[in-house]
Amino acid sequence: MSMGPGNYIEVGRMDELSRMDSPLHRLDARAKGLTTLIFLIAVMSFGRYEVSALMPLFVYPFALTAWGNLPAGFLLRKVALAAPFALFVGIFNPFLDRETLSWIGSHPVSGGWLSFASILLRFALTVSAGLILLACTGIHRLCAGAAQLGLPRVFVVQLLFLYRYFFVIGEEGLRMVRSVEMRGSRSLGLRTYGSLIGHLLLRSIDRAQRIYRAMISRGFDGEVRVLRADAPGWKDAAFVAGWSAFFIAARVCNLSELVGNVVFNIL
Repeated sequence: MSMGPGNYIEVGRMDELSRMDSPLHRLDARAKGLTTLIFLIAVMSFGRYEVSALMPLFVYPFALTAWGNLPAGFLLRKVALAAPFALFVGIFNPFLDRETLSWIGSHPVSGGWLSFASILLRFALTVSAGLILLACTGIHRLCAGAAQLGLPRVFVVQLLFLYRYFFVIGEEGLRMVRSVEMRGSRSLGLRTYGSLIGHLLLRSIDRAQRIYRAMISRGFDGEVRVLRADAPGWKDAAFVAGWSAFFIAARVCNLSELVGNVVFNIL
């Protein structure tokens, strides 16, 4: 899949979203990061055949998207962009696990289809949670919060460099592709892409050396100074505690079945 200018601009839009002003954006980065980590642990702790029990957890990304005024369509496009990886992981499950574990009316449902659906649901939950965290916090605040939570400084520095120079390499790649297209090449074959990737690697190494020398000449000592996060308040504590309680409740009992039984009894 080629990365056109439109896709590249959408990647940079995450920074624009992180500069918005909303109650979610104003929360401490450590509170949002810790809550997201607990959410990911809760999602991945479900069994391979559990499907209905995962459904209530979609309340978390839906609620945060609305609370932070984030564009749902943009986030859905990002999730869909990575969906082929999840499809590739679970696509063979229905053929390998054919034991009937459930029924939909009179139609049997094998364990392979249940595990395949569970993989897709957990993928959608984890990826959307990560995107929302980045969109409502920003990489710099997120790294500052991670450092204050005890993440080794070397990992924080590497993450900041990786994020920053992803855009630099992306711009370089786009200029190379554009120059080839302007020379009359209507379609870029596999051989052309291989040559472009090789030249991009050489240019990246050369640029990295120049950047390193420039940083050393400016007194770089191996540490990137990030913004200090504000002291967390009661809103941050309530955010972590409230959502953690919901995650634990969803993990301990099947909220979908519980709500379904209550509605069935009322009707």
